[in-house]
Amino acid sequence: MALKLNVPDISCDNCAQTISESIHVMEPDAKVDVDVNAKTVTIESQASEESIKQAIVAAGYTIEGYQ
Repeated sequence: MALKLNVPDISCDNCAQTISESIHVMEPDAKVDVDVNAKTVTIESQASEESIKQAIVAAGYTIEGYQ
């Protein structure tokens, strides 16, 4: 499943690394692309959309339109 999320809190490469690591803990084989300038995260994963969003939120970031 491919998923693209808007994460307005992304401000630097460290943010991108933190988000990538939080998703890879959940699913090591996931493909994660974080675009710092566009503030988006694109994920190709077998995990559910909900579990991916929870991993990002647990890492301390907000997802536009997700509470």
